[in-house]
Amino acid sequence: MPSEAPSEFDIVIRRGLWFDGTGGVPRIADLGVRDGRVATASDTPLDAADCPEVIDAAGSWVLPGFIDIHTHYDAEVLLNPGLDESVRHGVTTVVLGCCSMSTVYSGPEDAADLFSRVEAVPRQHVLRALHEAPAWDGPESYVKVIDALPLGPNVASFLGHSDLRAAVMGLGRATDTWTFPTRAELDRMAELLDRALAAGMLGLSGMDSPIDKLDGDRFRSRALPSTYARWHERWRLVSVLRKRHRVLQSAPNIKNPLTAVMFFMASGTRFRRRSDAVPVTLLVAADSKSAPGAHLVIRYAAALGNAVFRSRVRFQHLPVPFTLYSDGIDLPVFEEFGAGTAALHLRDQLERNRLLADVAYRRRFRREFAVKRHMPGLWHKDFYDARIVECPDASMIGKSFGQIAEERGIEPLDAFLDVLVENGERSVRWTTTVGNHRPAVLDRIARDPNVHMGFSDAGAHLRNMAFYNFGLRFLKRMLDAQNAGAPVLSLTEAVHRLTGELGSWLGLDVGYLRVGDRADLVIVDPAGLDDSVDAYHESTVDFFGGLSRMVNRNDGAVVATAIAGRIVFRGGRFVDGYGDSMQTGRYLTPRPSAG
Repeated sequence: MPSEAPSEFDIVIRRGLWFDGTGGVPRIADLGVRDGRVATASDTPLDAADCPEVIDAAGSWVLPGFIDIHTHYDAEVLLNPGLDESVRHGVTTVVLGCCSMSTVYSGPEDAADLFSRVEAVPRQHVLRALHEAPAWDGPESYVKVIDALPLGPNVASFLGHSDLRAAVMGLGRATDTWTFPTRAELDRMAELLDRALAAGMLGLSGMDSPIDKLDGDRFRSRALPSTYARWHERWRLVSVLRKRHRVLQSAPNIKNPLTAVMFFMASGTRFRRRSDAVPVTLLVAADSKSAPGAHLVIRYAAALGNAVFRSRVRFQHLPVPFTLYSDGIDLPVFEEFGAGTAALHLRDQLERNRLLADVAYRRRFRREFAVKRHMPGLWHKDFYDARIVECPDASMIGKSFGQIAEERGIEPLDAFLDVLVENGERSVRWTTTVGNHRPAVLDRIARDPNVHMGFSDAGAHLRNMAFYNFGLRFLKRMLDAQNAGAPVLSLTEAVHRLTGELGSWLGLDVGYLRVGDRADLVIVDPAGLDDSVDAYHESTVDFFGGLSRMVNRNDGAVVATAIAGRIVFRGGRFVDGYGDSMQTGRYLTPRPSAG
């Protein structure tokens, strides 16, 4: 007997509301996927006879997979290439190497010192990931190693300026205030950056803000190498980006906001050919409690700067409330002043407790805290807006440190330190929202064309925050506004902001779901966009030694996620072999003409 003809499609998605990522009007359609790409989008039902995967998407949205432009998965991807916490929420492309930190040129010890304390990932696990991974000796082999992993999502990456600087100058010289790179070292940095771009990396990531500190024992508590660079060094590296039409990512120093002007000048074409513009993505556009008007300054400055310098500068924005959790003082916001850094410098719990109880140290802490309290920063420093959620003394749970201070008749800062010392510093878990707390302001930021949706920090600060599902939370807010008769963005505009806009800006062939595009997609049930998207969850992470990290788990919203035309997550479960014996994602390189 003749064999039956194979199906025309590998996947048929029936009758979903199809958004193609361009911002165009969505429509009900059947999508047929073949060989990893969208083969057709039909207004009439497709013949799905013998199709191995058919999904009824009636009542659901069929969207391009979300793009997460700011993650710190650099170590985790080596141990957990499925990166499932992002993918289960519809993310199909992630960007590594942000904030000046990558693992391309530095050895494992230097890379772990750069990464671990800044991103709050235990150093021993970062070292293990780097030691156990296949070795690489530069960007070409790095790209090959990442691309050979059983990747779940697609991966693209920046070369970190701190990584580059440490590799050329040595970590000690690269973090010495009065040491400047020689001309030969500048030439070498430019050469290595150009080599990374030729290998397919997105661009260069830097860091101007000195809040982030090194781990390890050799140069512990020094700021990241990138923060020591002067602008003549940055200009040299920007010229390499300009030649290659690649991206610069960085963060201005909030202690000297005028330095932000330099990024507009670096990007701009006012005195150059327009085609030479360098795309620049900066941290961060937020509605901060410590500086309620800062978002206006950032947004108006971006509009003015882009017009004056003919630049392409965008600020990254987390489009959800910025809620943080902390075990004691294990939170980067304490690096904003010297006394906090001094405590975080100590890794031993008993030593840290003794320091927090020391009278002279408390005097210093109180003095510095008073100075910093009314200055802009990530943290509002209001202990009445800091609630205890876990504590050996159960009577403390649910109270703010300010409330405890009133009960004891002492200052809130002293109440904070007393509670930590009495109960064991790391045993007291507390939470606060530092920004993005005013929905009306979030709505205005969402409409700003000089802002990009991102900054999840996925893969970092594992005990401090969880924004893996920020795309779903953003869509929920837009849907709620529409249902309330006060729309902020249309759903198609909102989808475009999370997908096609980001893919095009980075020069990557992702973010769209048109015929011929990669079939990286997520099917979202809008009925699942309920309050569960904001819920708190923790999950044990075996590959990080059983650490319990904050996660998001609102699996009712995502019907399925597909990458490269393969369903990897459906019905709250990943398919067998995901992130282990199967590869769906690839290392993505920018289009040659990107920029």
